[in-house]
Amino acid sequence: MRKKLFFIVPLAILGMVVFMAIGGEVVRLLWNWIAPALFRLPQITFWQALGLLALCRLLFGGVGLGGGSGRSGRRRRMAERCDHMTPEERERLRQGLRERWGVGAPPDPKPAADG
Repeated sequence: MRKKLFFIVPLAILGMVVFMAIGGEVVRLLWNWIAPALFRLPQITFWQALGLLALCRLLFGGVGLGGGSGRSGRRRRMAERCDHMTPEERERLRQGLRERWGVGAPPDPKPAADG
């Protein structure tokens, strides 16, 4: 196991460095191609592009830590919670969502009583 980690860790670090270098260069090239022409913004350096890439990752993509990320993680956790609910609890949740956000299927119409 130690021998395996001895080779995997340096390769993982190298892979991250290569990925960052390629990502930074792509952001720099795209920025310098589009932003100055459209918005009259200055061209940026590789290091500024790398910083912009990191900033966008933090603002829009999270940092990738913890279990589940983004919508799929939230949906999975919500599905797990619903699996442990009784039908009455699920209906109360649906009613609360409908009242607050207007989401979820409307309740079944009750048949009109003849009389």
